[in-house]
Amino acid sequence: MTLFKHELKAGCVSLIAWTASISALISVCIFIYPQMKNQMVDISKAFSDMGSFSSAFGMDKINFGDFMGYFSIECGNVLGLGGAFFAALLGITALSKEESGHTADFLLTHPISRLTVLLQKLTAGICQFVLLDAVVLSAIIICCAAVGEKPDMGLFMLIMMSYLIMQIDIFCICFGISAFIGNKSIGIGLGVAVSLYFLNLISNLTDKAEFLKFITPFSCTDCGYILENRCVNMKYLIVGIAVSVMLASVGALWYNNKDIS
Repeated sequence: MTLFKHELKAGCVSLIAWTASISALISVCIFIYPQMKNQMVDISKAFSDMGSFSSAFGMDKINFGDFMGYFSIECGNVLGLGGAFFAALLGITALSKEESGHTADFLLTHPISRLTVLLQKLTAGICQFVLLDAVVLSAIIICCAAVGEKPDMGLFMLIMMSYLIMQIDIFCICFGISAFIGNKSIGIGLGVAVSLYFLNLISNLTDKAEFLKFITPFSCTDCGYILENRCVNMKYLIVGIAVSVMLASVGALWYNNKDIS
C-alpha cells in the first residue's frame, strides 16, 4: 500500500485545489438562488422555448422554479465539467508521469509487479474522486441548510452518484490512454474530457445522434431523466462502465508488457 499512500500524498494539493474551487462555485450558485427564486418560473419558460439550445443542455425537461431543477443545471454543470477536467488530468498523468519524470526506472525495479503498480494507482485515483464528491456534498448540504432549502435527498444522492460514476469513467479512459504515451500530455486529457462533453450535447439535439450517448459518460448524468424517473438511465450507465473498464484494462495490459523508455 506504499504506492497507494504516495499517490494520495502526491495528489493532495491538486485534490484540495479542485475540491475547494468546485465547492466554492457551487456554494455561490446555491446562495444566489433565494434572490432569483421569484424570477425562476419566467426564466424556466424562456429557456424551454429556446429550441436546440434548450435540448442540448436538457433545459427543456427541467423546471428552474424548483430548487432541484435549478441545482441540476447550474450546480450540475460546475460539478460535471470541473469533475471531468480533474478526472482527465489525473488519469492522463497517472502512468505517463513516471516516464516523463524519469522515475519509472526507480519505481519498476522494486520487488512489486507492474500489475500491483497499476492497481494501486487506479485505486488511489478513484479514492480521490470519492473524497472530492464527499466534501462537495457536505458543502452543498451546509449551503442548502443556510438558505433554507430542503431538497429531496433521494434524488439528490442519485444525481451526485451519477457524477461520481462519470468522473471515474473519464479517469479510467484517460488512465488507459496514459499507458500508451511517454509524456504528461495534459492537452490530450483535457481534449478527451471536452470531446466527451460535446458529444453529449450533440446527442441531445436530435434522435439521429442518440447513439452518441453510449460513447460519452456524461449521458448517465442526465438530470432531466433522473428527476423524471427517479433513477439513473441504466443502459447508458452499464455501457459507460463497460467501455471505461475495457479501455483501462487494455492500457494496463499494454503497460504490463511495454518497454519503458
